[in-house]
Amino acid sequence: SSMQDIGELKRKLAHTFAMKDLGATKRILGMQIHKERKNKKLYFSQEHYIYKVLERFNMQNAKPVSTPMAGHFKLSKDQCPSSHEEVKYMTRVPYASVVGSIMYAM
Repeated sequence: SSMQDIGELKRKLAHTFAMKDLGATKRILGMQIHKERKNKKLYFSQEHYIYKVLERFNMQNAKPVSTPMAGHFKLSKDQCPSSHEEVKYMTRVPYASVVGSIMYAM
């Protein structure tokens, strides 16, 4: 049976590597795993990961929207920081980290 095969594989791995059986997997790579054994289905959720990203960038109170920005929204130079203080503030915003964290969830 597949459970016997899994047990055998665990024994072989434990013989070669230091390992600890933590039981059934609940989370992997930032995704929560939900099992529906009756229907033999697995569901993955990134809700916890996204919440951690929001916390990391102090955005946990942001309002949820289906699209981050409307498709017709246009960015312009007028929206760029104009004063020295605004420019200095914007250099401290970790845009690359924010974008990378969000893209990881995609």
